[in-house]
Amino acid sequence: MAKHDETKRHAGNHSPGADHHGMHEDDSTVQEEHVHTEHGHQDHESEDHGGGHGHHGHGGHEDMVDDFKKRFFISLILTIPILAISPMIQHFLGVDWRFGNDMYVLFALSSIVFFYGGWPFLVGGIAELKDKAPGMMTLIALAITIAYIYSTVVVFGWDGNQLYWELATLVTIMLLGHWIEMRSIMGASNALEQLVKLMPNEAHRLDDDKQVEDVPLSEIRNKDWVLVKPGEKIPVDGVIVEGRSAVDESMLTGESIPIEKEDGDEVIGGSVNKEGSLVVEVMKTGEDSYLSQVITMVKEAQESKSRTQDLTNRAAKWLFYLALVAGFATLFAWLALGYSFDVAIERMVTVMVITCPHALGLAAPLVVAVSTSISAKQGLLIRNRADFEGARNLNAVVFDKTGTLTKGEFGVTDIVASEGYSEDQVLQLAAAIEQNSEHPIATGIVQSAKSRNLTIGQVKDFESITGKGIQGQVDGVKVNAVSPGYIKGENVPYDEQVFNALSEEGKTVVFVLVDDKLAGMIALADMVRDTAKQAVAALKEKGIHSIMLTGDNQKVANWVAAQLGIDEVYAEVLPDDKANQIKKIKEQGWRVAMTGDGVNDAPALATADLGIAIGAGTDVAMETADVVLVKSNPNDVVALIDLSKKTYRKMIQNLWWATGYNIFAIPLAAGVLAPWGIIVSPAVGAVFMSLSTVIVAINAKLLKA
Repeated sequence: MAKHDETKRHAGNHSPGADHHGMHEDDSTVQEEHVHTEHGHQDHESEDHGGGHGHHGHGGHEDMVDDFKKRFFISLILTIPILAISPMIQHFLGVDWRFGNDMYVLFALSSIVFFYGGWPFLVGGIAELKDKAPGMMTLIALAITIAYIYSTVVVFGWDGNQLYWELATLVTIMLLGHWIEMRSIMGASNALEQLVKLMPNEAHRLDDDKQVEDVPLSEIRNKDWVLVKPGEKIPVDGVIVEGRSAVDESMLTGESIPIEKEDGDEVIGGSVNKEGSLVVEVMKTGEDSYLSQVITMVKEAQESKSRTQDLTNRAAKWLFYLALVAGFATLFAWLALGYSFDVAIERMVTVMVITCPHALGLAAPLVVAVSTSISAKQGLLIRNRADFEGARNLNAVVFDKTGTLTKGEFGVTDIVASEGYSEDQVLQLAAAIEQNSEHPIATGIVQSAKSRNLTIGQVKDFESITGKGIQGQVDGVKVNAVSPGYIKGENVPYDEQVFNALSEEGKTVVFVLVDDKLAGMIALADMVRDTAKQAVAALKEKGIHSIMLTGDNQKVANWVAAQLGIDEVYAEVLPDDKANQIKKIKEQGWRVAMTGDGVNDAPALATADLGIAIGAGTDVAMETADVVLVKSNPNDVVALIDLSKKTYRKMIQNLWWATGYNIFAIPLAAGVLAPWGIIVSPAVGAVFMSLSTVIVAINAKLLKA
């Protein structure tokens, strides 16, 4: 995109820093559609059960959550009578509620729970086995299938104790765990839809006679001319052939300041024409357009991300193998000791069912739910759980500049008053002449005057000097607010050394004249967020490297970096090259987070290990990031990393509580104490499991911010 030399208005600082409207006085952030349904084992028929990232539309994800919710409540309702009818539970409670054909009623109710409630796990288990990656789904499927088949055989004549109650409670608790987990991370990305929404559906095409006809965007071809009225979105990438206007490209480039455009300047489809009418010659349409290229790069970056398998799935995988080995070892051991086949089978089934702990299904989901709740209260919206959990291992955080480290709005940084004037007087005069303008530089000057409680006088005979500045009468004297170009053209003497020093810092300088004599200079810059400096310092304490990545020029970037204490700066990086820069940083072996607020950062956010969107950024940014910082506070990046570490630690604790009891329960269920007359009944095994489930739930609730 063409980079213009100067804001075609009064504030044109000829230093590179004045270029506050090229493709990028910065960049920003969105990570496109980086919201993988991060629970490889969660989805049933339609999900990738191998622990990978399933990509689902928002509606599809909600349907899955609703499906698990419905299956859970129906299974829960059926589990109550199953528990009441089960002889083992009655014996445990010391009651006798037996009635005629009660076992057949139990069989019917349990069959519904097995096939309806257990269906997602059965299908998921088969999918995991096909992928040769057994995990939670396989473990659950194994336990409920063995419990169902064994119990059914017992009901229809085999000698033994049926375990339908075990099957029902296992299915119900696992459905609850999956429902909690899926609901807490719901928010699958609508980013591509959001990007497409940036484009209008129609365009005003000009025919050979310059007559306007409204046509669908699909009919626009290269070299066509289109009319863009004030306030409309520009429908295509092209070049202005007639007209002059300010164009808002913030949704696309992160550049917070509307850019003055005229004949010969390029425009991007999706940006907004603010003021005058423009006639644009079409240069790129469809897949060649800037917006389409951003979408393509995001898709490619996402598809190249490694698949993650969460902790629960890994634990479940080993428990699956343990269940098989322990089960068959128990069977053969009891047979070898001379016991009957039905006794050996009952021991085997007890071991294999008990190996699938109820608590394991809740260990991660409960921590996720508590963690998500805490983060939401802190203004951190977690959209991608696995990448959020990985934040504990970050080595570097890459910050976009405008809108992230800076506020994306001009503020006064220096006032240099000439002899006979005070700083306040210079600012008062400038504010008076600027007060009727909506230009960001004018706004910065007026806001600065108001913050100092200065009285702003009335302006009369106001007029604009095209490309040079403005002038008017304030309190009976002529006042000008003009660019360096005007000063040089009129040969007005000024302190070049001071001006050059300000320019070197990338600041925009406005000259204030009173009756054609210099009253002072006002330097403005994109204001640095106070919280950004604190965030960089806190990251440094944690040994995490802060890096600035910006499309703005080197001098401006260096000045901002110096304010913040950032040592590594990549400036003048084109939007489509940001992802490559992230890749280079990752090649050092670092785990990298990218923080930003606009569409042009989408590929970089998708490429980073963790994409963080500043909440004040674009809808697309918030729709697509792994985490959204609602308060637009860079300090929240630090809070995010801390919460990630605490969440992971709590999850590890819960997994130990959920599975650790197996160290005692499996040998007991297998009958290692049988020679001493101690055989653990499945009912006692159930108490072990219930206890671990309660401990896991309490431990999850103890997670603090």
